[in-house]
Amino acid sequence: MFLKTIDFSKYSSIKVGHPTEVLMIEKGDTIPTDRYLIGGANNLLVSPAPPPLMMLSKDFAYIKEEEDMLEIGAAMPTGRIVSYAKKHDISGFEFCSKLPGTLGGMLAMNAGVKAYEVFNILHSIEIKGKWIAKEEIEYGYRFAKLSGIATAARFEIKEGFSLALLDSLLSLRSNQPHNPSAGSAFKNPEDDYAGRLIEEVGLKGFRKGDMQWSNVHANFLVNLGEGTFEDAKYLIDLAKEKIFEKFNIIMQEEIKIL
Repeated sequence: MFLKTIDFSKYSSIKVGHPTEVLMIEKGDTIPTDRYLIGGANNLLVSPAPPPLMMLSKDFAYIKEEEDMLEIGAAMPTGRIVSYAKKHDISGFEFCSKLPGTLGGMLAMNAGVKAYEVFNILHSIEIKGKWIAKEEIEYGYRFAKLSGIATAARFEIKEGFSLALLDSLLSLRSNQPHNPSAGSAFKNPEDDYAGRLIEEVGLKGFRKGDMQWSNVHANFLVNLGEGTFEDAKYLIDLAKEKIFEKFNIIMQEEIKIL
């Protein structure tokens, strides 16, 4: 283990935060239970006073094939997973091209695009050195109840990478803003869309300081330059308050606030 200073105003996808010491976990280390694990910081909003943080080191960024299984380390970036699957003609990972971050982050929240979710293709997860079958884990839309930190996952190898599917999923990006953001701010409530609700309460395009509910897609909280944690938190709380007042719906954040 070693400490590394990470500047979240540069490292996080929403470009908000301060230089913060993060404990780097190496292979063979006992993973602490009193620290919050971060991956690629793609769905994180880090405050000026976050809890103690840790991150899996490059030791956990690997892909290897064993018979009919693909084993992937939890620190592996999604882009590299898609590239590997494409090169080796392995199907099932096309949707990852739409998702930033690392495999660990995907597993922790059962990340996905439309009907495609990581748990759909998952075989098992390594937690505390033991392999746990998918069937033993409670999971659903954008959540997975893991019994600890995922360090790797296994997937059955199936041939046939689909470029057509890859292209159709990538085309979904066209309605996403290009400004720095942490992806979808809220989970979609049952039978509705968070973006629609934000728009209905008049917040699409609304800004405070340099943080704004995007004009392109209302469920994206974007940083127009010098956005701060305080302004971002204000906009999130304002949206929750207005949506509850108008629709009696309690919005749940998809973005993780530390």
